[in-house]
Amino acid sequence: MFRALKVFNYRLWVTGALVSNIGTWMQRVAQDWLVLTVLTNNSGTAAGITTGLQFLPIIFLGPYAGLLGDRVDKRKLLLLTQSAMGLCALVLGLLVVTNTVQLWHVYLLALLLGVASAVDAPSRQAFVSEVVSKEDVPNAVALNSASFNLARLAGPGLAGLVIAVLGTGPAFLLNAASFLGVIISLWRMRTAELRPAVHVVRGKGQIREGFRYIRQRPDLMMTMVLVFLVSTFGLNFQITNALMATTVFHLGPGEYGLLGSVMAVGTLAAALLAARRKSMRMAYIVGGAMVFGVTAAVAAVMPTFLLYMLALVPVGLAALTFMNACNTTIQLTTDAAMRGRVLAVYMVVLQGGTPIGAPLVGWIATEFGARWSLGMGAFVAIGAGAAALLMMNRRNHVRLRDQVRGRRPQRTAHVQLP
Repeated sequence: MFRALKVFNYRLWVTGALVSNIGTWMQRVAQDWLVLTVLTNNSGTAAGITTGLQFLPIIFLGPYAGLLGDRVDKRKLLLLTQSAMGLCALVLGLLVVTNTVQLWHVYLLALLLGVASAVDAPSRQAFVSEVVSKEDVPNAVALNSASFNLARLAGPGLAGLVIAVLGTGPAFLLNAASFLGVIISLWRMRTAELRPAVHVVRGKGQIREGFRYIRQRPDLMMTMVLVFLVSTFGLNFQITNALMATTVFHLGPGEYGLLGSVMAVGTLAAALLAARRKSMRMAYIVGGAMVFGVTAAVAAVMPTFLLYMLALVPVGLAALTFMNACNTTIQLTTDAAMRGRVLAVYMVVLQGGTPIGAPLVGWIATEFGARWSLGMGAFVAIGAGAAALLMMNRRNHVRLRDQVRGRRPQRTAHVQLP
């Protein structure tokens, strides 16, 4: 389960990421709480706009960021982007503790953080393939998810405690300090033990080449569509949990932070289960999407805070199973020279729908109630998973028919379909 930790560089990387991710989860909770309760009167629309602005740059910068990651030293690039993200958190924290923060400040800094994150994300995702051997990539990806969700266990609860005792400003300052974890780990790596991919030489049409590569891969296309639909309309729990806590159950920041921590129990369990797998199938992607939709629908109708909190455990389990399967599949089945560009498109569809989905989810919660915003995401996930399952069955039927007629089936996917 923990075989990737034998690698010195990976131990550094995952430890630094754990520290930084705890700070990131603290900022997510603090940012939503700041917008909802300090700068507005529980405006789900404002919270959705803030989240949307943070993910908007990935739409425009993602493909270029992926190409940049294929061209340059990823470790050096990550040092720059992580420093920039820490600076954004520091500025927001200083604005809050000096009582000068305004809503437009939060919007602007969310946008700047989104720019740095857009450049960072493809290289950070691809970097794991340079730290460990190909055989250990599934385990390393799963352990990255485990680290992220350990942070998700600690971060929201710690944020709720800090906000309740000290206010939102210190939470942002602690996040700024947490970026030192990743920066120090990158500096201390044994560069001779890394496995850098061959850098792509500058040329024309390289971004189009990445899109063409994806279009020729039906398994990647299906994965990208599912990720877009589920993440855009279903994975907005920093907004929906905040609104459920405040508008449905009429509770405070401690209970809101607790929801994120409890949900992380399920996602951590899914990450540890994934760490035991040595291969990945499309069934984990399609099944994960459908089960996520069902569990989110159940959570949406829970009548009490305690039942809602408990319902988030299977929601987290299904969501992380789905996301980890998508990430691992793309890491393992993409050519090394194309990995940065393909992962960039993956990050675009994963995060790029948030500027659409987050304001929409916030508006639905404001107009019709937080339960309806959860229900919409659940319905989309179930429908998308069912459509993908029908397409897979149809493709398998065509392959079987061609074999019966003596035709040689075309190789259309790098991932085994069930």
